[in-house]
Amino acid sequence: MNRPLEGLLVLEFCQFLAGPSAGLKLADMGARVIKIERPVKGDACRQLAIKNLFVEDDSLLFHTINRNKESYAADLKNPEDLEKVKQLISKADVMTHNFRPGVMEKVGLDFESVRAINSKVIYGIVTGYGTEGPWASKPGQDLLVQSVSGLTWLSGCDENGPVPFGLSVADIMCGNHLAQGILAALIKRARTGKGVLVEVSLLESVLDIQFEVLTTYLNDSGKLPKRSTVKGSGHSYLSAPYGIYGTADGYIALAMGNLTQISSVIGCDISNLYIDTDSSFQNRDELLTLFGQTLKNRTTSEWLSVLETEGIWCADVLKYQDAVNHPAFASAGLTQIINTGSNGLLTTRNPVQLDGEKLYSSKAAPKVGVSNDLINQEFNL
Repeated sequence: MNRPLEGLLVLEFCQFLAGPSAGLKLADMGARVIKIERPVKGDACRQLAIKNLFVEDDSLLFHTINRNKESYAADLKNPEDLEKVKQLISKADVMTHNFRPGVMEKVGLDFESVRAINSKVIYGIVTGYGTEGPWASKPGQDLLVQSVSGLTWLSGCDENGPVPFGLSVADIMCGNHLAQGILAALIKRARTGKGVLVEVSLLESVLDIQFEVLTTYLNDSGKLPKRSTVKGSGHSYLSAPYGIYGTADGYIALAMGNLTQISSVIGCDISNLYIDTDSSFQNRDELLTLFGQTLKNRTTSEWLSVLETEGIWCADVLKYQDAVNHPAFASAGLTQIINTGSNGLLTTRNPVQLDGEKLYSSKAAPKVGVSNDLINQEFNL
């Protein structure tokens, strides 16, 4: 299929997750993404591993984020290499970086300098906390950003203390926001013929994903979110029955629903707790506890058959081995094989479908500088 970003040249001066994940999204949409990396060592993420898993010399994490790209090795402190990079920039549509504020200014690749080289370039910057302000120099690391954003007080139950997400949620969302900003900038450039500066930060991204609850806090007389005292409660701002409950052989999740209907279906008397709609939040913990005691009496499959028949929103709570082997997972066609050499790497695909087609790509993450000779020849560097 012809992908919408074919013919677009993206230069990625990014390391770790946020910026490179945006580049991956653009590559899967058809863009040619060239990582500009330091010679030999390359992107620091090549040695940053999850569970110490590596594919040959590079971490599995690096391969996950940087598949479907090329690599051009250049020392930006070397005048000869820098000149070649500037020649590449003159032909690029997009460039991105996540260096600390001031670094690109020192090497002469800040937005104004780059715009003098290429007036139509889309210039994307990823920072931890923005380029100005009291936190501008703080390290932009996911757990730290989660911690200062209020996010860690939304999950778990009240006795847990702060609970971080088990995902790099700030990085992942920031990468998505960068990709969105670049796509919007490309449309603006098509209208104006001028380059656009796109700026995102981990802090703003992790605040943005809290827009529902932050809006609630800001318009609720400054009352803090109150997590339930009951384990498995799913949302600090939502009332019963929202949460995960133990059953006779596992767990079941209940989303929003009519408490009167649900209590009737499962045979749980809540008449002394559910007086009116306000009761579902005011008496949330007591209701969650009572539902939990009742749901323990039958298996998950038994409850699902009863609840789903009545149109009540519920789900099994699956571990990875059950989820990835479920027919629904296979039906989504979410996995693909990446050609990493003798053994292929199984990973996920881009979640977007275009004209009914899923976006697969088997191209592996590149070795440091593997494309130097090809790019030097192609662009006469």
